[in-house]
Amino acid sequence: MISSKPELEVLVALLGDAHVDLGDAVSLDAAKDESLHGAGQPPAAVVRPVSAAEVAAVVRFAAQNGIPLVPRGAATGLSGGCRPEEGSVVLSTERMSRILEIDPLGHTATVEPGVTLAEVNAAAAQHGLVYPVFPGTDAGSIGGTIATNAGGMRAVRYGVTRQNVLGVEIVTGTGDIVRAGGRLAKNSSGYDLTQLIIGSEGTLGIVTQATLKLQPLLDHSITILAPFDSLDAVARMVPRIVGSGMQPSVLEYIDRSTMTALLAYKDLRLGVPSDVLKSSEAHLVVVLENRDQETLDRAVDELATMLADGGALDVYVLEGTKGLALLELRESAFWMVKANGADDLIDMAVPRALIPEYLMQVKAIAKQHGARVYGCGHAGDGNIHFSVYEKDDARRHELLLDIFRAGILLGGTISGEHGIGRDKRVYYEALTDPAKLALERRIKSALDPAGVLNPGAVFVPLTL
Repeated sequence: MISSKPELEVLVALLGDAHVDLGDAVSLDAAKDESLHGAGQPPAAVVRPVSAAEVAAVVRFAAQNGIPLVPRGAATGLSGGCRPEEGSVVLSTERMSRILEIDPLGHTATVEPGVTLAEVNAAAAQHGLVYPVFPGTDAGSIGGTIATNAGGMRAVRYGVTRQNVLGVEIVTGTGDIVRAGGRLAKNSSGYDLTQLIIGSEGTLGIVTQATLKLQPLLDHSITILAPFDSLDAVARMVPRIVGSGMQPSVLEYIDRSTMTALLAYKDLRLGVPSDVLKSSEAHLVVVLENRDQETLDRAVDELATMLADGGALDVYVLEGTKGLALLELRESAFWMVKANGADDLIDMAVPRALIPEYLMQVKAIAKQHGARVYGCGHAGDGNIHFSVYEKDDARRHELLLDIFRAGILLGGTISGEHGIGRDKRVYYEALTDPAKLALERRIKSALDPAGVLNPGAVFVPLTL
């Protein structure tokens, strides 16, 4: 492995001195993302290419010399996916930040990977459109959200990144530039390489361009909060709402402990009596949107009746700033658990009808291990976020192994939207079908024969 400065000076020749950081010029920020597990080793270099051709040149150099290459977007990920290891070169896409086209007739946006969600939505809004993937922060980059198949609260209506990316341009581990998909509603020609790349966490290719599917921007929105005395009642309510045809934009559950902590964290008053908050085991948060206010009002009335019939202790319509404040509060859950000293944050996904059973199992597992585990999540798609409080590394490892195993036995998966990264790879390797893992390794070898693209993310490569 080459890591000394003279050899890495080749990168300066490829990109220019202003776009390569070596030695003391490497920022400590390049060693971490938002994972609770801190920073990795500072990389040997940080490079900032501006085009697919420059990315390809860097990849070919890395492959020829066996240098690990770690793609990095806005570093808002939560699983250590862009955390470098010793001797790595971080490839930042920050300069690849052009919005190449907004197509208002085809409802698509073609952008480079360094464009943020906020930037693409500001451009789309000028045409009455929106890119509906919102994973909790609009500071995330398009390339990063594609790498992790990011989701968020709006996935119940619009799907995750996988359902909203029509095509990609990538640089493979051999330095080849490959296009897949595009501004097409249908495509049955050959393998779907676009879907293969989405969620691959930079281990199969580096995204240099993406075509996104846009949706009409809805003008009117109302948030409904419904407390319930049991998680079973919430779980029974979810399929009724999803199957009603109302198409909620958000369908979240928040358990009592998490709701209490969130309200205290931001000192928010929603107008819910304290006795209702104390007697509620869980809260259901529903957002309905429409372009027509009268149609929206009728849907809200229908939903309120449905919730009351389904056992809600009460129904609160949070209009204006209160509804927005509650959603912002839910999105701030990560920062709250981080401030409260959580030792891990995981995002298990199970079939949504099995949420109550899984939560009961996790509660029992936490008690067995003598740990504290709290949850909230996307009830509409079965994606549950647990904050875990267990300081001892060995005990926390066994706790998480049991939590993940229980979810998998119910037909679930270790991550619904954060990705595996480096934080969860040991669990992914331990609990994944060996035949599937072997197939994934062969796919990586085909696209990245030198094994230099983000090695150590998702699984440990066989060779480097």
